Amino acid sequence: MMEVIIQPGIDSWEALCKRPSADRPELQSLVAGILRQVKDYGDRALIELTEKFEGCRPDDLKVTEEEIRSSAGMVTDELKEAIKTAQANISKFHEAQLQEEAVIETSPGVRCWRKIVPINRVGLYIPGGTAPLFSTVLMLAVPARIAGCPEIILCTPPDKRGNINPLILYAALVSGVTRIFRAGGAQAIAAMAYGTETVPRVDKIFGPGNQYVTKAKELVQAEGTAIDIPAGPSEVLVIADRTSDPSFVAADLLSQAEHGTDSQVILLSDSQELIDAVIAEMQKQVLLLPRKEIALFALQNSRSILFNSLDECIEFSNEYAPEHLIISTSDPAVLAAGVSCAGSVFLGKYSCESAGDYASGTNHTLPTAGYARSYGGVSAESFVKKITFQEIDAGGIRLLGPVIERMAEAEQLQAHGNAVSIRLKSLEND
Repeated sequence: MMEVIIQPGIDSWEALCKRPSADRPELQSLVAGILRQVKDYGDRALIELTEKFEGCRPDDLKVTEEEIRSSAGMVTDELKEAIKTAQANISKFHEAQLQEEAVIETSPGVRCWRKIVPINRVGLYIPGGTAPLFSTVLMLAVPARIAGCPEIILCTPPDKRGNINPLILYAALVSGVTRIFRAGGAQAIAAMAYGTETVPRVDKIFGPGNQYVTKAKELVQAEGTAIDIPAGPSEVLVIADRTSDPSFVAADLLSQAEHGTDSQVILLSDSQELIDAVIAEMQKQVLLLPRKEIALFALQNSRSILFNSLDECIEFSNEYAPEHLIISTSDPAVLAAGVSCAGSVFLGKYSCESAGDYASGTNHTLPTAGYARSYGGVSAESFVKKITFQEIDAGGIRLLGPVIERMAEAEQLQAHGNAVSIRLKSLEND
């Protein structure tokens, strides 16, 4: 069960904020070797690596239209309705994010503006593994469609018979994915980064994954392929006080612990009684989970920390910079005002993190491992570029020209200054 820490000094906070590390020394060279194979041998390497890691040798890397359409018959009507509701909420939230900006006249005769342009081809990675993350298809494909990306491709690992989970196929069908490929792990990231005979090269890669996928994204980013955000194992931090419901808090902590053995959950409180009650609840609830072994392993790397005050809890939370932050206190809005580092925040006893994972509308692709100090989560804006434009008329260059000339001269960049001077002289001659 979780380690319990009582009123730690601030000098120990940095150590308490460390995440469990599964990064083996040979991980980088192993993943780099996989990337090289796919880069050099394309489809052949992708098929061989799929056979090696997934246990099947696909006859065709591309999923057919018939396979995608037939997935609808394997999804219950109730689940289709749930997906429809989630999709509507995700769409509503993300559609509000792309606002056309006004043309700004920065000086008389100098007009500047930005144009929103969708990224031409984006690649989505959807893990297979122990849980088919069809919700992540919605979280990535819906904003990509809203942004207007012409091509949205998806890579996901097949099962041992070469099939893709029908829930993933159905979510892709209804959310606007244009092509799907049977490829998982670091090799799928390589295929999207470099392109193969079948899988096209993309301009930006999105999506979560295990340590191999994360390392692959990191390496291809260093080579020039854009990625969404640095990501690692899932995590949640809950701030609770004596008014919190221990069963709610325990359920929230376990909902993240069941993600994977390398997940981490943190409970902060100013009440020892609350911490004791939550741990007792977790011990009962975890035994009822089908993924209890995974959750129990994750809890070994997790902590409950007692602080002197809720203000101290917020201060520690900002230092930890959690992927998910739940504030379940008597007045969560007061504490929320102090939040400066978090991927996504959930306020009040009924705002469970699962709502954000599935259906409230916010995106669940969020920065982990402390990256919330400098990154936000995926949004519709993640799928666009904003190109700046400017237009300067004769009056504008007359007014701004001398400013540019003086600055160029100070930086000893004569050609920069000449580009202005030649125009000013032309205007004088006219």
